[in-house]
Amino acid sequence: MTVSSIRDREEAVVEDFMLFDDWMGKYEHLIELGNGLPLIAEEFKNEEYKIRGCQAQVWLRPEYRDGCIFFRGDSDAIITKGLIALLVKVLDGQRPADIVDADLDFLDKIGMKEHLSSTRKNGLASMVRQIKEYASAHMAKA
Repeated sequence: MTVSSIRDREEAVVEDFMLFDDWMGKYEHLIELGNGLPLIAEEFKNEEYKIRGCQAQVWLRPEYRDGCIFFRGDSDAIITKGLIALLVKVLDGQRPADIVDADLDFLDKIGMKEHLSSTRKNGLASMVRQIKEYASAHMAKA
């Protein structure tokens, strides 16, 4: 099985979001992505996997297999859950070094940062930071 690169996945997300003419459609798509998110098991919805810096409750659990990191997550807020789903869609199953090096500029290209409230922007930044910290920690162990 060939895993697509982070850049390829980012480009696919940008293409998906360009199909929508307005932000209502983009938000609906974001909610749909959140509804399709591979959820974290209830047993991992605890302080160890909780993302700090988010107004909503957010949990993200990494699983390391075959040199790659796989993510499961959840949130109690539908938009935030969609944001997690976007990050998982792009970063799931990737090598830690590639995750650390990813600039994730697709978030700007789809206009996500400019259309989020300041609290959601902070939460998104916290999610990205935590994902990169998971990847860095795994690289340090390897």
